[in-house]
Amino acid sequence: MKIYDVLILGGGASSLMCASHLKSSLDVAIIDNNPKLAQKLKVSGGGKCNITNVELSCDNFDGDASLVRSALEVFSKDDLLEFLQRNNIQAVIRKNRYYFCPNSSDEIINVLKKQSSKAEILLNTTVILVKKIDDIFEVTTSKGLFMTNNLVVATGGKSFKTLGASDIGLSIAKSFDIKVKEFTPALVGMTLQPKEFWMKDLSGLSCYVHIRVDEKLLKEEMLFAHKGISGPCILSTSLYWKKGNISIDFLPNDSIFALSKNSKKLLSSVIPLPKRLSKALLSAIDVQDIECRKITSSMKEKLAAIHNYEFAPAGNFGFTKAEVSRGGILAKELDEKTLESQKIKNLYYIGEVVDVTGELGGYNFQWAFSSGVLCARALNSNSI
Repeated sequence: MKIYDVLILGGGASSLMCASHLKSSLDVAIIDNNPKLAQKLKVSGGGKCNITNVELSCDNFDGDASLVRSALEVFSKDDLLEFLQRNNIQAVIRKNRYYFCPNSSDEIINVLKKQSSKAEILLNTTVILVKKIDDIFEVTTSKGLFMTNNLVVATGGKSFKTLGASDIGLSIAKSFDIKVKEFTPALVGMTLQPKEFWMKDLSGLSCYVHIRVDEKLLKEEMLFAHKGISGPCILSTSLYWKKGNISIDFLPNDSIFALSKNSKKLLSSVIPLPKRLSKALLSAIDVQDIECRKITSSMKEKLAAIHNYEFAPAGNFGFTKAEVSRGGILAKELDEKTLESQKIKNLYYIGEVVDVTGELGGYNFQWAFSSGVLCARALNSNSI
């Protein structure tokens, strides 16, 4: 039976970037359970794919900083942009922060397919079991048995189940006694305790906020939804929130006291937020909507909560609404210079299946691409 040099499980961003950087002399195959490659890349960013971010550092990730740094040093944001430029894609910047494909996610998908065309593609193929017999990995699938000298697990997380997402990568790790953190939803909207149900009445409204969760300060738009709260800032908040309070500054670029000083206008009129939100916020902090000049010292104490509105979310919207999964193969189980298993020689883990999760804004695709290249370089080096 044929034995591949490299077999990659999963046909997403990290898989294709890894395959595209492998030596042409290597016999490579990609196995994916979907009918097409790169399905998550396809739907990302409204079909235009937010691939990376202007501001990029280890601080934008929940995960082992040393592991993240190792991957970013090998394949940085600039390296990614140069890779795209060499392939006639000039990424565009939106909101002064986000790099997108200029027209469609198909642009980067087509480049990755072309650059990895030397690999054999096996679609609609579900992985059932992985074993290692002596130095050879045996992968049992819905379409038979495949054998390889080097196995790369790039199976992603549990979000986007409609695109074939599963926790097969964790199952493979456990079968080799590799320690994992179970997947939980991340980059997802958050549900509310009854005390904050007033926010659900504002469904459809949004505003720019600063949110503090533990040691992180996140700055972006927040969206009020019928199930709770969402929007870019909340999605990133969900990555770091485990339990307990978060704090929202609803006027990060203003001072409620400066806005209201000596004014004859109603409080709700001087607050530069949608009127419905202004009124609801005042009610939530138990401040009467009166003329600003009539504000008492006790009211001022309550008004300070506009800059520090603290509450504990109830939970999140779950995997069906999550952009990514938090958790995966623990960093201590991997060689940070190669992403090879510390326990099982020639077994590699890349992308979302590793316990590294980025904030909203292209960080997770950057990790996918960087980890894929880091792994490819290790495989190329080992093949000499």
